[in-house]
Amino acid sequence: MKVLLISSNIAQTPYSVYPLGLSMVAASLHKAGYEVRQFDFLARGRSMEALLDEIREFTPEIIGISIRNIDNVNLLHEQRYIDAVKTIVKEARDASPARIILGGSGFSIMPEAILRETGADYGIVGEGEALLVDFADKATKGDYPQDRILRSQRRLSSSEIPSAFYDSRIMDFYLQSGNVASVQTKRGCVHACTYCSYPFLEGNQLRPREAKIVVDDIETLLNKHKAKYIFFTDSLFNDDERHYLSVLKEMKRRGIVVPWTAFFKPEGFTQETLSLMKETGLKAAEIGADAPTDTTLKGLGKSFTFADVITCNDLFAEYEISTAHYFMFGCPGETRDTVLEGIENIKSLKKTVSFIFMGIRILPHTPLTKLAEIEGIISSDQDLLDPVYYIAPGIERVWLEKTLTEAFRGIRNCVFPPDALDSSLAFLHKLGYSGSLWEMLISGNAKRNRKLKNVTN
Repeated sequence: MKVLLISSNIAQTPYSVYPLGLSMVAASLHKAGYEVRQFDFLARGRSMEALLDEIREFTPEIIGISIRNIDNVNLLHEQRYIDAVKTIVKEARDASPARIILGGSGFSIMPEAILRETGADYGIVGEGEALLVDFADKATKGDYPQDRILRSQRRLSSSEIPSAFYDSRIMDFYLQSGNVASVQTKRGCVHACTYCSYPFLEGNQLRPREAKIVVDDIETLLNKHKAKYIFFTDSLFNDDERHYLSVLKEMKRRGIVVPWTAFFKPEGFTQETLSLMKETGLKAAEIGADAPTDTTLKGLGKSFTFADVITCNDLFAEYEISTAHYFMFGCPGETRDTVLEGIENIKSLKKTVSFIFMGIRILPHTPLTKLAEIEGIISSDQDLLDPVYYIAPGIERVWLEKTLTEAFRGIRNCVFPPDALDSSLAFLHKLGYSGSLWEMLISGNAKRNRKLKNVTN
C-alpha cells in the first residue's frame, strides 16, 4: 500500500521549519513496510499543480495531510491557513480515490471544526506514528473505521518516538532557507501557562528520547544532509529534569560542535550549563518570557519574575549568545499601568531583540479559554477556528495598538508588529545567510547590522 504524506504548512515566520512531525510518521510507516512518499507544499512553491502531479505519478491509496498551524496568531496581520488545507483536500479528492486523513498539532487542537471545514475523510488526534500505521494495516484488508476522528489511546515514550525519515528533496529547500534543520529531544510539557496548548497536545509529563539517538539524528543531518544549523523543536529545551544536559554531554563526547538554537524558559541556568551550551555551539536562544511585568507573568501562570528575565538575558549576553524575547500585551491582569511598565521593562533589556505581540490567540483546552468565557469574550460553544484574541477587559484595542506603535517606533531591537522584518529575513536567506534574524539586530555586530540596514532601507 502506498501512503502520500503532505505537509500543508505555508508559514515561514520567523524562519522556515522542516516538517519534522510528518517525517516521524513517515519513519513509522516505512518501518512497517509501507511505501511512503513525502510532499511539502511550501517547499514546492505552494504549487497545486506540483501536488497533483505527485498524486497522479505516485497513485497513493492513503493521503495524510499534516496541519502545523491554524493561523499566524498575529492580531494585526491575520493569516488563516485552513483555507489552504481545504483547497488541498478538494484537489486531492478530485484527483484520487485515496482516503484523506488529517493530522498534526494544528488539527489536534480543534479536530471537529477542522474536519467539518475541510471535508476530509478522517482525522487523527494526537501522535500519528502508531495510529496511521494501524489505519493502513486495516485499510489493506478493506476495513475502515466508522468514527471519522481517531484518537490515540496512549503516548509514545523514549525509543518509541522514531527518528525522522528526513527527505532529501524537502531538506534541500529548508537548507536553502536559512540552513536550519530540525531535531526533537523530547515531548510533553510540565508547565501550565494559561494560553498554551502544549500540555493538551503532548501531555503534562516529559517523555525524553535517548540522548544517543538524538545525537545520531544530528550526525545524520550534518553528514548526510550537510546541515549547518540545528533547531531543537522542543516546547522548552531546558527542562527542569535536565534531560537536555544528557544531549549536550553526548554531543560533547562525540566532539560535535554545530550552531544550534532552541526555546528556553528564563530560569534555571548556571555558569556550568551555559558553558556546555556554548561549547556545543549554541548560537541563538529564543526566550519564552511572554509577558514583561510581574503582574502579567502571574496572569499567564509563569513561575518566574521579570527580574529572572533580566538575569537570564544578561547571562546569555555575557556568553555572547544572541537572544530573542517574545512579549504579549493584553494578558490577564493587564492594565494601562502595566502596559506602560512593560514597555519600559522591554526597553531596559540589553543586547537582545524583542518581538512584541498584541493580544493572545485563544485556543481550546487552555485555561485562557475558560477565563475568556467567564469574561464574555467568547461563548462556551464557540469553535474558535476563526481567530479570537484575548485582550484584558479595560484595555482598548485602539489605545493599545497606538501606545505600542509609538513606544517602539524607531527602536531597532524592539519589533512591533512582530512580523515587521519578515521580508528582510527571507531576502537574507536567499543570499545564503544562515540562522535567525535577531543575531543580526543585536548591537556590537556592525558588519551584520550594516548588511541588514542595506536590505531594509
